[in-house]
Amino acid sequence: MIDLGFDGAGKRRRVKKKGRTQAAVKDKLRQAVDELETGITTSDNYTVAEAVRDWLAKGTKNLCNSTVETYRILAETHLMPVLGATKLKRLTADDVDTWLDGLASELATASLQKVHSMLKRAIRQAQARDKVGRNVAELATTPKGKPGRPSKALTLKQAMSVLEHAERTSLHAYVALSLLVGVRTEEARALRWSHVVAWLETLGEWRPVPEVGFDHEKFAVYVWRSVRADGDTKTAKSRRTLEIPGEAARALRLHHTRQATQRLRAGEAWQDNDFVFCTRTGTELAAGNIRRAFRSITKAAGIGENWTPREMRHSFVSILSDNGVRIEEIADLVGHKSTVVTEKVYRHQLKPVISSGAVAMNSIFATKTQARPA
Repeated sequence: MIDLGFDGAGKRRRVKKKGRTQAAVKDKLRQAVDELETGITTSDNYTVAEAVRDWLAKGTKNLCNSTVETYRILAETHLMPVLGATKLKRLTADDVDTWLDGLASELATASLQKVHSMLKRAIRQAQARDKVGRNVAELATTPKGKPGRPSKALTLKQAMSVLEHAERTSLHAYVALSLLVGVRTEEARALRWSHVVAWLETLGEWRPVPEVGFDHEKFAVYVWRSVRADGDTKTAKSRRTLEIPGEAARALRLHHTRQATQRLRAGEAWQDNDFVFCTRTGTELAAGNIRRAFRSITKAAGIGENWTPREMRHSFVSILSDNGVRIEEIADLVGHKSTVVTEKVYRHQLKPVISSGAVAMNSIFATKTQARPA
């Protein structure tokens, strides 16, 4: 027993511990005093697995469902089997280093960074709730993992083949917008028809195509949203307005017509979410479905199935660069640089829009467009 004096109510504070030896009892008493001084009152049985589960339940509220699910899978596959049963108080920086080193031959560097970040966040939350004194995961350095799959870019010939074969599918407009305008897949999935606009020469302004139709010369898209949990784009720099080339406008026009037919077929089951790209009932498209459909297109185009939708964006950059478009302009188009245009668009001053991408793509794909019957 150790006497800690009196509390605020005048009652004597005594801490009692039992053990097999005097040394064991002293250690327990010393630990109890340390916990009282630091305010840490957690049970010795609180494990790393419990800390991670608590973080997944309470610390991921601002993350989208797909990101949370990714963390959950990583935790169950790579963290819980090795560190899950360890008492959080007993976890050391050496334990974390050994765990990460063991994963280095299995995971790519980006995945290693994710699992390490997850552990750091889980322990950080436990710290905030006075369940552990320090975050030992912060003391470990993420090692390099095995090389990840490098991103690829379509050549111009491959891109034209993919566009041609996509035209026979429901993903045609999605492919055209990603490949010819350079939007992120998460931005395309979140696009609304109210953000597809036509230029009205007589009024000198952009108006949504649901109001004015497609019988116009110039079109643009407001890339202001994504499918992230907060609905915003990846960064403020990503919010931009882009004029679209003729091939993409034609694909969107056909897609709009097909969707109207689809809506009639769905009847009362249709959910009017204004999505440009949606399921047969108007709900949001799942990323996995898009990946599978895109692989079918690339297979039909004769370039194999080892492609992902995000590589259309890489292809957009590569094709523009190969055709002499300055890197500064490309950065503006893909939302990698803060510009005056982005500032004005965000403040609903809808002019000017970034037109260089549409101009370049119209020129690059001129042969294909001109060869198409009216």
